Amino acid sequence: MAVRGIRGAVTVPTNTKEAITSATRNLLVVTVQENDVHPDDIAGILFTTTPDLNADFPAYAVRGLKWPTVPLLCAQEINVPGAMASVVRILLLVNTDKLPQEIRHQYLGEAGRLRPDLTEGESA
Repeated sequence: MAVRGIRGAVTVPTNTKEAITSATRNLLVVTVQENDVHPDDIAGILFTTTPDLNADFPAYAVRGLKWPTVPLLCAQEINVPGAMASVVRILLLVNTDKLPQEIRHQYLGEAGRLRPDLTEGESA
C-alpha cells in the first residue's frame, strides 16, 4: 500500500463561514466518493485558500463529517497577480492500493479551469 495525494479545488461564492464550510465539505465528500476513500485511510489533509477567503478555516468543514482522527492543516495560497480568486484547494494524503493514474482529482465549479488536464471528460 502506498501513500498517494489526491488534489482538488472548489470556488466559493462568498467570503462567509457558511460558504467556505459548505463548498469545502462538498469537495471533500465528492473526492472521497470518487476515489473510494475511507476516513481511516486518510493520512492527512492540507487545505489552502486564496487570500480573499478569510472568514473561516476550511478545515472546520471536516467537523461535520465526523473524521476526528484525520490530521488537518490550513495555509494561504501565494498571492499571485491575476490568479483565480475565491478558491479552496485540498491535498488529501491517503493510504491506497490504487495506482497514480487511477486517482480521480476533483476540480469543482469554476475551479475546473485550473486543471482542465485533470477534469477533461469529468463533471467538474
